[in-house]
Amino acid sequence: MKKPLLILLIFISLTIIAKAQDFEYGTFKLEDLEMKHYDKDTSAHAVVLNEYGRSRIDATSDDHIKIIYEYHVKIKIFDSKGFDHANVEVLLRDNDEDSETIENIKGITTYSDDNGSMSKTELEPGKVYKSKVDKYHTLVKFALPSIRNGCIIEYQYTTYSRYLQLFPHWDFQSDIPKMHSEYDVHIPGFWTYNASLRGSLKLTTNKAEVESGCFSAGGGKSDCSHLTFGMTDIPAFIEEDDMTSRKNFLSAVYFELAEYTNPYNGAKTKMAKEWRDVDYDLKHSEYFGSLLRKKDLFKERIIPVIAGKTDSLARAKAVYEYIQKTLKWNDFYATGSNDGLRKVLETHSGNVAEINLALAAALEAAGFNAQAVLLSTRENGFINKLYPVQEEFNYVVAKVDIGNKIYLLDATDPLLPFGILPLKCLNDQGRVMSLDKPSYWIDMNSTQQRRVRTSALDLTLQPDGKLKGTMTQYLFGYAAYEERKAIKKFNSVDEYVENLDERSPRFKILNSEISNLDSLDMPLVEKYEIEIKKYNDLYKDRLVFNPYITDHITRNPYRLQERNYPIDRGMPLTERFTLVVHLPDNYIVDTPPQDISIGLPNKGGLFETLYQASDNSFTFSHIIQFNKAIYSSEEYAYLKELFNKIILSEKAPMTLKKKS
Repeated sequence: MKKPLLILLIFISLTIIAKAQDFEYGTFKLEDLEMKHYDKDTSAHAVVLNEYGRSRIDATSDDHIKIIYEYHVKIKIFDSKGFDHANVEVLLRDNDEDSETIENIKGITTYSDDNGSMSKTELEPGKVYKSKVDKYHTLVKFALPSIRNGCIIEYQYTTYSRYLQLFPHWDFQSDIPKMHSEYDVHIPGFWTYNASLRGSLKLTTNKAEVESGCFSAGGGKSDCSHLTFGMTDIPAFIEEDDMTSRKNFLSAVYFELAEYTNPYNGAKTKMAKEWRDVDYDLKHSEYFGSLLRKKDLFKERIIPVIAGKTDSLARAKAVYEYIQKTLKWNDFYATGSNDGLRKVLETHSGNVAEINLALAAALEAAGFNAQAVLLSTRENGFINKLYPVQEEFNYVVAKVDIGNKIYLLDATDPLLPFGILPLKCLNDQGRVMSLDKPSYWIDMNSTQQRRVRTSALDLTLQPDGKLKGTMTQYLFGYAAYEERKAIKKFNSVDEYVENLDERSPRFKILNSEISNLDSLDMPLVEKYEIEIKKYNDLYKDRLVFNPYITDHITRNPYRLQERNYPIDRGMPLTERFTLVVHLPDNYIVDTPPQDISIGLPNKGGLFETLYQASDNSFTFSHIIQFNKAIYSSEEYAYLKELFNKIILSEKAPMTLKKKS
């Protein structure tokens, strides 16, 4: 979903007839004000009529070279569900030395008043608010006034930034459609950026020209690259279940600083590195490579941990559990350490990198060949593999090979079993960093275990119309991890069961037994004695019975007409359900459920049901299986139809009748 633009930011001798320019502020078309809906997306609650951005590097009046970014947008709001677009937030980087600033904030709302006359209300300067988010950021907020159905809002502002390595990207897509969006870029020849286009949409405007003598600072002068990127009739981007960060798929243009020449002294600095440069920097850094070399810190600590364990896997698990129990995650993501491992061991607390680099070092001390894996979490987005950018990573896990099997480990969560990563880490590929070998990519999903849940109900239909019996659930792998997390949120198992009983209107829990709660390598087993108030009594000749007692799927997670980004479930899944019902002697099954077997193409998954009858009882079972972690957008229609069939199956009850 990311590709390099044909235009790299170098000087190209092209002649452009029409230059990009901003649209006039404060004007409107009568047909826009009277527009009741957007013809190309009648479900839209708002539409961007026009959007323009301009970024340029220039010397400002305070003798600093800055990126000057101008933003201007006009939005038609159809109804109250589009009112949120009138609330604007701009996040600025803010520290003592290089604080970004914002100026020239203007806003106006155009609308038809109660008498049908056209009115305008301007944003008052005093209604712009600033608040400190943290020690590195300030948030600027304002709300457009007089918002109502059918109004047009318009606003613009200008920001100034000295962070030349963070050239503003441009999102063509958002959660509402846009009629036109254009980005105008001016970059002096002292700076060279790599540009990349993300998303599935194509540019309708892609122009480049040379501006002569456009930049001057510190005695240095240069021409500029003038680039114009534009799109028209841009559909809204709709988020759906089973996707990674939206910025992976939004149609947008991004910039990465490759190199620059200081206009004051002519010194050249290369920013874009090759992986061997990144490898060298990380391996010789105090915040990363130094931690991997600290196995001596663990040699004495590890001796009693692995004592008596001759099996390699058992020794590795013991080291993993030791780090899990000894070090507590402080909830911070990081790719390195600020204070070193000695302080982490003293305080028994650390960030993600400190804990998992400590795990790698401890495994080395136990005689294993362990490495670190740099990755970007699902929320953080994909890594751009075209140009190594260390700052795009935000997480570290450990890797160890035992026999012919690869294990990826995250010791930040005491409930994570050995060899299972949290879902947030299952995002494309990570970079394996070794002290003695070149780094390389590894698929983050490839070692993840299947999520498995097996449910078994054995129920007897009582003379009073109630169903009584047992419900047993076996959870394996990530499914067990998720359930353990849910249980551990409560003060006790009894409190969890009480809450489950309250949340389960279909049945009442009479007794419960939960096994292997703290044995992470064992399946989690939940056994409940339950009672379901199904019928008032059994006087009726016919009874309607739905065999889907628990976990109905009432909503298809896939509802788009088409989806142009992958379906990323993180890991394969298997759910098995078996129901045994014992009937009174005077009842039989009249209309049994039909057996169903539906498969996804290329053995990608299936949904199957099976009904079997015997004397005074029947068994109904079904299985839902997804054999892949990631499905392509071309497979979307098949997944959507599979869920439609599952939902239809659950709505088709069977009937029981009295024997004649």
